[in-house]
Amino acid sequence: MSISVLEQYLPENTLPFLKKWFADYFIHIKITKNRNSKLGDYRKLPDKSHQITVNSTLDKQLFFFVLTHELAHLIAFEKFNNRISAHGKEWKDTFREMLLESIDIYTDDLKPIIRRFSSNPKANFMASPELVRYFHIENPEDQFVFVEDLSVKDNFHYKGDQYEILEKKKKLYLCINLNNSKKYLFRPLAKVEKLIRDEEQ
Repeated sequence: MSISVLEQYLPENTLPFLKKWFADYFIHIKITKNRNSKLGDYRKLPDKSHQITVNSTLDKQLFFFVLTHELAHLIAFEKFNNRISAHGKEWKDTFREMLLESIDIYTDDLKPIIRRFSSNPKANFMASPELVRYFHIENPEDQFVFVEDLSVKDNFHYKGDQYEILEKKKKLYLCINLNNSKKYLFRPLAKVEKLIRDEEQ
């Protein structure tokens, strides 16, 4: 992929960082359609080159963040001869350095979130509540919300079943499945479909 094509997906002034980070490697960048299961990925190809994929539908700042995440895998694996865990200390240190080096790419309201995230980078984007909230775009016609946006006694649908929130327990939410009366714990950022009671309509 040419730099000019890649630029369309990136914030301004990112190319000096990418040229520096790409410099020692032969990398195939693939822009993919939206994937619910992941935002991007990295793998080393049989010919020793590298492939990184990133979802095409991402906000430009998030696209750069995900690209940085995947490049950190490449750089850490190459530096430490693949003798590291995928999201271990070496990757975290590499990702942290790259995020802080390129911090000025991000808008002023996002910079403090990136700095806090960089203190202990998470492997999964969804495990970073501040970033998830920042990049979540609300659709007024979309009934899907985060569990943490609901209140005790609210009802919601999740994977075909109906639930009611009973209470918040530390960082999780205790809910009862109204189909089988079993209780389950939900993470705050689980996406569910809120059910509107008749009196709310």
